[in-house]
Amino acid sequence: MRVVIGEDSVLLREGLVRLLDTSGFEVVAAAGEAETTLSKVEELQPDLVILDVRMPPSFTDEGLRAALVVRRQWPAIAVLVLSQYVEERYATELLSGHTSRVGYLLKDRVADVGEFLEALRRVAAGGTVLDPEVVSQLLLRRRSGPLDRLTKREQEVLALMAEGRSNLAIATALFITESAVGKHVNNIFTKLDLPPADSDHRRVLAVLQHLNERPK
Repeated sequence: MRVVIGEDSVLLREGLVRLLDTSGFEVVAAAGEAETTLSKVEELQPDLVILDVRMPPSFTDEGLRAALVVRRQWPAIAVLVLSQYVEERYATELLSGHTSRVGYLLKDRVADVGEFLEALRRVAAGGTVLDPEVVSQLLLRRRSGPLDRLTKREQEVLALMAEGRSNLAIATALFITESAVGKHVNNIFTKLDLPPADSDHRRVLAVLQHLNERPK
């Protein structure tokens, strides 16, 4: 798998390069600026791009905006945002629409190298990987309108749905029965005016599309 890395911290960038190179990935380019990263993506057409959010020159949201460019111009290229921050506006835009080949992980919460590498493979294979804290922050910041109809338990189930978890996985995480999860899921789709879907991918898509429907 061919990878381009966009990360301004030289220590983290070099650490990622070495980790991936020794784990079966091929890092074809690594850059410290978003503009350079995009140039390398256009030139090399990798399978996966890993991007930090805050990069030069302003260290605000250059990396996340670069991720949006990749999604728009080269939709077949997977994108994983790896950051210390949840940047609400662009994160919601990134995670809306087609959520295949996209991920958003928080650096400080990556506790297992094996799980991180598996997350990269999952995103590159067409899946979705979201840190639970990213989902929680977006849900909390978006609370208005239909989301206020949800009970506390339904909000917990919704957050786990947005991570792409199955009903069984949600039941295990919340220590409730799978049947109870099914009822909560049906209630969530009803209250949010979203039709039930069969696949986890569609469930994630529905949740994130709703997150994007904010008042102007």
